Amino acid sequence: METKRALITGIAGFVGSHLAELLLSQGYEVHGLCRPRSKLDHIDKIINKLHLEDADLLDSHSLYTTLSRIKPNYIFHLAAQSFVPTSWVSPSVTLEVNIVGAANVFEAVRQANIDPVIQIACSSEEYGLVLSDELPIRETNPLRPLSPYAVSKLAMDYLGYQYFQSYKVKIVRTRGFNHTGPRRGETFAESNFAKQIAMIEKGKQEPVIRVGNLEAKRDYTDVRDMVKAYVAAVTECDCGDVYNICTGNAIRIGDMLNLLLSYSKVKVKIQEDPMRMRPSDVPVLIGDNTKFTQKTGWKAGIPFEKTMEDLLNYWRERV
Repeated sequence: METKRALITGIAGFVGSHLAELLLSQGYEVHGLCRPRSKLDHIDKIINKLHLEDADLLDSHSLYTTLSRIKPNYIFHLAAQSFVPTSWVSPSVTLEVNIVGAANVFEAVRQANIDPVIQIACSSEEYGLVLSDELPIRETNPLRPLSPYAVSKLAMDYLGYQYFQSYKVKIVRTRGFNHTGPRRGETFAESNFAKQIAMIEKGKQEPVIRVGNLEAKRDYTDVRDMVKAYVAAVTECDCGDVYNICTGNAIRIGDMLNLLLSYSKVKVKIQEDPMRMRPSDVPVLIGDNTKFTQKTGWKAGIPFEKTMEDLLNYWRERV
Protein backbone atom coordinates (compact mmCIF):
# COMPACT_ATOMS: atom_id res chain seq x y z
CA MET A 1 0.00 0.00 0.00
CA GLU A 2 1.26 3.46 -0.87
CA THR A 3 2.25 5.71 2.02
CA LYS A 4 -0.17 8.55 2.68
CA ARG A 5 2.11 11.56 3.03
CA ALA A 6 0.85 14.81 4.52
CA LEU A 7 2.55 18.17 4.93
CA ILE A 8 1.27 20.66 7.51
CA THR A 9 2.35 24.28 7.41
CA GLY A 10 2.20 25.68 10.94
CA ILE A 11 2.54 22.19 12.46
CA ALA A 12 3.78 23.54 15.80
CA GLY A 13 0.73 25.75 16.21
CA PHE A 14 -2.54 25.20 18.05
CA VAL A 15 -4.43 23.51 15.20
CA GLY A 16 -1.37 22.05 13.48
CA SER A 17 -0.35 20.05 16.54
CA HIS A 18 -3.84 18.52 16.93
CA LEU A 19 -3.95 17.74 13.20
CA ALA A 20 -0.52 16.08 13.36
CA GLU A 21 -1.71 13.81 16.20
CA LEU A 22 -4.84 12.85 14.26
CA LEU A 23 -2.94 12.08 11.03
CA LEU A 24 -0.36 9.96 12.88
CA SER A 25 -3.20 7.98 14.48
CA GLN A 26 -4.59 7.35 10.98
CA GLY A 27 -1.30 6.02 9.63
CA TYR A 28 -0.10 9.05 7.69
CA GLU A 29 3.56 9.97 7.29
CA VAL A 30 3.52 13.51 8.68
CA HIS A 31 5.83 16.31 7.59
CA GLY A 32 5.65 19.81 8.97
CA LEU A 33 7.10 23.22 8.22
CA CYS A 34 8.79 24.83 11.19
CA ARG A 35 10.70 28.06 11.45
CA PRO A 36 13.92 27.91 13.51
CA ARG A 37 12.36 30.17 16.15
CA SER A 38 9.08 28.22 16.43
CA LYS A 39 8.13 27.03 19.90
CA LEU A 40 7.74 23.25 19.76
CA ASP A 41 6.02 22.58 23.10
CA HIS A 42 2.69 21.66 21.43
CA ILE A 43 4.33 18.81 19.51
CA ASP A 44 7.03 17.69 21.96
CA LYS A 45 5.18 14.44 22.78
CA ILE A 46 5.08 13.35 19.10
CA ILE A 47 8.18 15.08 17.75
CA ASN A 48 10.11 11.83 17.21
CA LYS A 49 7.32 10.61 14.89
CA LEU A 50 7.31 13.75 12.73
CA HIS A 51 9.49 14.88 9.85
CA LEU A 52 10.12 18.57 10.53
CA GLU A 53 11.29 20.76 7.68
CA ASP A 54 13.02 24.08 8.08
CA ALA A 55 11.26 26.23 5.49
CA ASP A 56 9.69 29.66 5.60
CA LEU A 57 6.47 30.60 3.79
CA LEU A 58 8.05 33.84 2.64
CA ASP A 59 11.09 32.05 1.17
CA SER A 60 9.71 30.56 -2.04
CA HIS A 61 12.93 28.71 -2.88
CA SER A 62 12.97 26.82 0.45
CA LEU A 63 9.31 25.88 -0.09
CA TYR A 64 9.97 24.62 -3.60
CA THR A 65 12.98 22.47 -2.62
CA THR A 66 11.10 21.03 0.38
CA LEU A 67 7.98 20.16 -1.63
CA SER A 68 10.02 18.67 -4.50
CA ARG A 69 11.73 16.37 -2.03
CA ILE A 70 8.73 15.30 0.07
CA LYS A 71 6.11 15.08 -2.70
CA PRO A 72 3.15 15.12 -0.28
CA ASN A 73 -0.26 13.71 -1.29
CA TYR A 74 -1.97 16.21 1.00
CA ILE A 75 -1.04 19.70 2.15
CA PHE A 76 -2.79 21.39 5.05
CA HIS A 77 -1.98 25.09 4.86
CA LEU A 78 -2.56 26.35 8.40
CA ALA A 79 0.39 28.67 8.98
CA ALA A 80 -0.79 32.27 9.34
CA GLN A 81 -0.73 35.41 11.40
CA SER A 82 -4.02 34.39 13.01
CA PHE A 83 -4.75 36.91 15.76
CA VAL A 84 -7.24 39.59 14.65
CA PRO A 85 -6.05 42.38 17.04
CA THR A 86 -2.44 41.94 15.83
CA SER A 87 -3.70 42.67 12.32
CA TRP A 88 -4.76 46.16 13.45
CA VAL A 89 -1.28 46.80 14.84
CA SER A 90 0.68 45.38 11.90
CA PRO A 91 -1.61 45.06 8.90
CA SER A 92 1.20 44.75 6.36
CA VAL A 93 2.84 41.81 8.17
CA THR A 94 -0.54 40.06 8.36
CA LEU A 95 -1.20 40.62 4.66
CA GLU A 96 2.28 39.47 3.69
CA VAL A 97 2.30 36.25 5.72
CA ASN A 98 -1.26 35.27 4.92
CA ILE A 99 -1.46 36.22 1.23
CA VAL A 100 2.10 36.02 -0.08
CA GLY A 101 2.71 32.92 2.06
CA ALA A 102 -0.24 31.13 0.43
CA ALA A 103 0.79 32.26 -3.06
CA ASN A 104 4.29 30.85 -2.41
CA VAL A 105 2.81 27.49 -1.38
CA PHE A 106 0.67 27.30 -4.54
CA GLU A 107 3.57 28.34 -6.77
CA ALA A 108 5.91 25.82 -5.12
CA VAL A 109 3.37 23.05 -5.84
CA ARG A 110 3.16 24.09 -9.49
CA GLN A 111 6.91 24.38 -9.96
CA ALA A 112 7.62 21.07 -8.21
CA ASN A 113 5.16 19.51 -10.64
CA ILE A 114 3.30 17.61 -7.91
CA ASP A 115 -0.45 17.16 -7.61
CA PRO A 116 -1.48 17.10 -3.93
CA VAL A 117 -4.88 18.03 -2.54
CA ILE A 118 -4.40 21.26 -0.57
CA GLN A 119 -6.69 22.40 2.23
CA ILE A 120 -6.43 26.11 2.98
CA ALA A 121 -7.67 27.33 6.35
CA CYS A 122 -9.83 30.30 5.41
CA SER A 123 -11.96 32.00 8.05
CA SER A 124 -15.48 32.96 9.06
CA GLU A 125 -13.99 36.43 9.72
CA GLU A 126 -14.20 36.95 5.94
CA TYR A 127 -17.98 37.36 6.29
CA GLY A 128 -17.39 40.28 8.66
CA LEU A 129 -20.41 42.54 8.76
CA VAL A 130 -23.30 40.08 8.64
CA LEU A 131 -26.86 41.39 8.63
CA SER A 132 -29.37 39.87 11.03
CA ASP A 133 -31.48 38.43 8.19
CA GLU A 134 -28.39 36.60 6.82
CA LEU A 135 -28.02 34.20 9.76
CA PRO A 136 -27.02 31.41 9.77
CA ILE A 137 -24.29 32.35 7.28
CA ARG A 138 -24.01 30.33 4.10
CA GLU A 139 -20.99 30.13 1.79
CA THR A 140 -22.84 32.34 -0.73
CA ASN A 141 -23.15 35.24 1.74
CA PRO A 142 -21.48 38.50 0.69
CA LEU A 143 -18.01 38.96 2.22
CA ARG A 144 -17.68 42.26 4.11
CA PRO A 145 -14.41 41.91 6.06
CA LEU A 146 -13.94 44.11 9.12
CA SER A 147 -10.22 43.63 9.90
CA PRO A 148 -6.94 43.43 8.00
CA TYR A 149 -6.81 39.76 9.12
CA ALA A 150 -10.19 39.11 7.48
CA VAL A 151 -9.04 40.82 4.27
CA SER A 152 -5.89 38.66 4.24
CA LYS A 153 -7.93 35.46 4.59
CA LEU A 154 -10.38 36.60 1.91
CA ALA A 155 -7.47 37.18 -0.47
CA MET A 156 -6.02 33.73 0.27
CA ASP A 157 -9.48 32.18 -0.20
CA TYR A 158 -9.90 33.75 -3.65
CA LEU A 159 -6.29 33.03 -4.59
CA GLY A 160 -7.10 29.37 -3.92
CA TYR A 161 -10.13 29.64 -6.19
CA GLN A 162 -8.03 31.32 -8.88
CA TYR A 163 -5.23 28.72 -8.76
CA PHE A 164 -7.77 25.94 -9.10
CA GLN A 165 -9.45 27.64 -12.07
CA SER A 166 -6.24 28.77 -13.80
CA TYR A 167 -3.90 25.86 -13.11
CA LYS A 168 -6.13 23.07 -11.75
CA VAL A 169 -4.20 23.07 -8.44
CA LYS A 170 -6.41 20.88 -6.22
CA ILE A 171 -7.35 23.38 -3.53
CA VAL A 172 -10.23 22.94 -1.07
CA ARG A 173 -11.19 26.14 0.78
CA THR A 174 -12.50 25.65 4.32
CA ARG A 175 -14.00 28.59 6.15
CA GLY A 176 -13.59 27.55 9.75
CA PHE A 177 -15.64 29.38 12.34
CA ASN A 178 -14.15 29.83 15.82
CA HIS A 179 -12.41 26.76 17.17
CA THR A 180 -10.86 26.27 20.54
CA GLY A 181 -9.67 23.73 23.10
CA PRO A 182 -6.43 22.74 24.83
CA ARG A 183 -3.32 24.63 23.53
CA ARG A 184 -5.35 27.61 22.32
CA GLY A 185 -3.13 30.71 22.34
CA GLU A 186 -3.59 32.86 25.43
CA THR A 187 -4.33 35.97 23.35
CA PHE A 188 -7.74 34.52 22.39
CA ALA A 189 -10.70 35.42 24.63
CA GLU A 190 -11.76 32.00 25.91
CA SER A 191 -8.18 30.84 26.47
CA ASN A 192 -7.30 34.12 28.14
CA PHE A 193 -10.26 33.78 30.53
CA ALA A 194 -9.25 30.20 31.35
CA LYS A 195 -5.65 31.23 32.01
CA GLN A 196 -6.78 34.13 34.26
CA ILE A 197 -9.02 31.75 36.27
CA ALA A 198 -6.14 29.27 36.66
CA MET A 199 -3.83 32.11 37.80
CA ILE A 200 -6.41 33.35 40.33
CA GLU A 201 -6.85 29.77 41.67
CA LYS A 202 -3.09 29.57 42.27
CA GLY A 203 -2.99 33.00 43.92
CA LYS A 204 -0.86 34.43 41.09
CA GLN A 205 -3.40 37.06 40.03
CA GLU A 206 -5.80 39.26 41.99
CA PRO A 207 -9.39 37.96 41.70
CA VAL A 208 -10.27 40.28 38.83
CA ILE A 209 -10.87 39.04 35.28
CA ARG A 210 -10.24 41.62 32.59
CA VAL A 211 -12.48 41.32 29.56
CA GLY A 212 -13.26 42.84 26.17
CA ASN A 213 -16.63 42.75 24.43
CA LEU A 214 -18.76 40.12 26.21
CA GLU A 215 -21.78 40.64 23.94
CA ALA A 216 -20.27 39.17 20.77
CA LYS A 217 -21.65 35.75 19.80
CA ARG A 218 -19.49 33.09 18.19
CA ASP A 219 -19.99 29.62 16.71
CA TYR A 220 -17.37 27.44 18.47
CA THR A 221 -16.10 24.04 17.35
CA ASP A 222 -13.69 21.94 19.42
CA VAL A 223 -10.28 21.90 17.71
CA ARG A 224 -10.28 18.08 17.85
CA ASP A 225 -13.49 18.06 15.78
CA MET A 226 -12.13 20.79 13.49
CA VAL A 227 -9.05 18.78 12.49
CA LYS A 228 -11.26 15.78 11.66
CA ALA A 229 -13.16 18.13 9.38
CA TYR A 230 -9.92 19.22 7.68
CA VAL A 231 -9.04 15.59 6.91
CA ALA A 232 -12.58 15.02 5.58
CA ALA A 233 -12.15 18.14 3.42
CA VAL A 234 -9.12 16.78 1.53
CA THR A 235 -10.56 13.28 1.16
CA GLU A 236 -14.25 14.01 0.41
CA CYS A 237 -14.76 17.58 -0.80
CA ASP A 238 -14.68 19.09 -4.30
CA CYS A 239 -11.52 20.95 -5.22
CA GLY A 240 -12.05 24.61 -6.03
CA ASP A 241 -15.10 24.76 -3.78
CA VAL A 242 -15.59 26.45 -0.41
CA TYR A 243 -17.09 24.96 2.77
CA ASN A 244 -18.14 26.40 6.13
CA ILE A 245 -16.99 24.32 9.10
CA CYS A 246 -18.96 25.13 12.22
CA THR A 247 -21.63 23.78 14.57
CA GLY A 248 -24.51 26.09 13.66
CA ASN A 249 -24.87 27.25 17.28
CA ALA A 250 -23.54 30.45 18.81
CA ILE A 251 -22.53 31.20 22.35
CA ARG A 252 -22.28 34.68 23.84
CA ILE A 253 -18.74 35.43 25.06
CA GLY A 254 -20.14 36.45 28.47
CA ASP A 255 -21.96 33.10 28.80
CA MET A 256 -18.75 31.28 27.91
CA LEU A 257 -16.97 33.16 30.72
CA ASN A 258 -19.74 32.16 33.14
CA LEU A 259 -19.40 28.53 32.05
CA LEU A 260 -15.63 28.61 32.72
CA LEU A 261 -16.26 30.22 36.11
CA SER A 262 -18.75 27.44 36.95
CA TYR A 263 -15.82 24.96 36.84
CA SER A 264 -13.93 26.95 39.45
CA LYS A 265 -14.45 27.77 43.11
CA VAL A 266 -12.86 31.22 42.93
CA LYS A 267 -14.90 34.37 43.46
CA VAL A 268 -13.99 37.00 40.90
CA LYS A 269 -14.84 40.51 39.78
CA ILE A 270 -15.27 41.09 36.06
CA GLN A 271 -13.73 44.30 34.77
CA GLU A 272 -13.93 45.76 31.28
CA ASP A 273 -10.52 46.50 29.81
CA PRO A 274 -10.54 49.18 27.07
CA MET A 275 -7.31 47.64 25.70
CA ARG A 276 -9.31 44.53 24.80
CA MET A 277 -11.84 46.35 22.65
CA ARG A 278 -11.44 46.28 18.85
CA PRO A 279 -11.92 49.18 16.39
CA SER A 280 -14.75 47.17 14.80
CA ASP A 281 -16.04 43.87 16.08
CA VAL A 282 -18.27 41.36 14.34
CA PRO A 283 -21.38 41.09 16.56
CA VAL A 284 -22.64 37.62 15.57
CA LEU A 285 -21.09 34.76 13.63
CA ILE A 286 -23.27 31.66 13.27
CA GLY A 287 -22.53 29.40 10.35
CA ASP A 288 -24.60 27.06 8.21
CA ASN A 289 -22.60 23.83 7.79
CA THR A 290 -25.15 22.01 5.59
CA LYS A 291 -22.96 21.96 2.48
CA PHE A 292 -19.99 20.44 4.32
CA THR A 293 -21.95 17.90 6.36
CA GLN A 294 -23.86 16.67 3.30
CA LYS A 295 -20.59 16.18 1.46
CA THR A 296 -18.64 14.47 4.27
CA GLY A 297 -21.04 13.25 6.97
CA TRP A 298 -18.92 15.17 9.51
CA LYS A 299 -20.51 16.44 12.66
CA ALA A 300 -19.10 17.99 15.80
CA GLY A 301 -18.85 15.36 18.54
CA ILE A 302 -17.39 17.16 21.56
CA PRO A 303 -19.82 19.21 23.68
CA PHE A 304 -18.82 22.84 24.32
CA GLU A 305 -18.82 22.21 28.09
CA LYS A 306 -16.13 19.55 27.68
CA THR A 307 -14.07 21.82 25.41
CA MET A 308 -14.10 24.56 28.06
CA GLU A 309 -13.32 22.15 30.89
CA ASP A 310 -10.36 20.70 28.96
CA LEU A 311 -9.12 24.20 28.15
CA LEU A 312 -9.26 25.24 31.81
CA ASN A 313 -7.45 22.06 32.88
CA TYR A 314 -4.81 22.74 30.22
CA TRP A 315 -4.06 26.10 31.84
CA ARG A 316 -4.19 24.66 35.36
CA GLU A 317 -1.30 22.36 34.39
CA ARG A 318 0.66 25.29 33.00
CA VAL A 319 0.43 28.24 35.36
